[in-house]
Amino acid sequence: MADPALLALGDSYTIGEGVPNEGRWPVQLALRLRESGIAVGTPRIVATTGWTTDELSAAMDVAALQPGYALVTLLIGVNNQYRGRPATEYRKQFLALLRRAAELSGDARRVVVVSIPDWGVTVFAEGRDRAAIGREIDTFNAIARDETLRMHARWVDVTAASREAGAKPGMLVDDGLHPSAAQYAEWVERIFPEAQAALRELHH
Repeated sequence: MADPALLALGDSYTIGEGVPNEGRWPVQLALRLRESGIAVGTPRIVATTGWTTDELSAAMDVAALQPGYALVTLLIGVNNQYRGRPATEYRKQFLALLRRAAELSGDARRVVVVSIPDWGVTVFAEGRDRAAIGREIDTFNAIARDETLRMHARWVDVTAASREAGAKPGMLVDDGLHPSAAQYAEWVERIFPEAQAALRELHH
C-alpha cells in the first residue's frame, strides 16, 4: 500500500518561489514527519506564484483531485491582498476552498491552514506603506483563522515568524520578497506539531 498522501494547496509560498524542490516547506514537512516515524508520501503541490483564491479553485478543478489525502494544507490570500481584492470576497472564496480541502481529506481536522506571511517587511516592499500592508494581511488572516476554527480545521500562524525574519540575511531568496529554505524551515517548526497531530489521529 502506498504511504499516506499529502496535498499542499496555495501560491508562491507553497510552491516555494526561488527555492529548490527540497527547500519547499511541504517537502521539508514530509521529511520531518517521516523522521518522526509517520510514513507519508511525496507531497502533491497544487500551487503557482501569483494565484488568488479563485485561481487556485480553478486550478483544483483542472487537477481533478480525488478524496483520500491523509493531510491537506492550505495557504492562500496574499495575492488577493496584493491586488486590492475585498476582504468580503476573500472570506467567501476561502471558505469554499476550506470546504474542498476537508472533502479531499475526509475530515476537517486533517486540514492544516497556514497563515499569510507579511511581505510588507521584505526588501521588495521598500517605499511602500509597510504598516498598511501589515494591517491588510492581519485582516485577511483574521478571516481565515475564523473560518478555519469554525470548521474545526487546524490553524498555524507563520505571520509572526515572517515578521521576525523580515529582511534578515539568508531569510529571503534573491528577489527580496519570497522566503528562503531557511525561513521555510522555521515555518515547518510551527506547522509540524499540527500536521503530526492530524496524522496521529488518522492512525488511531
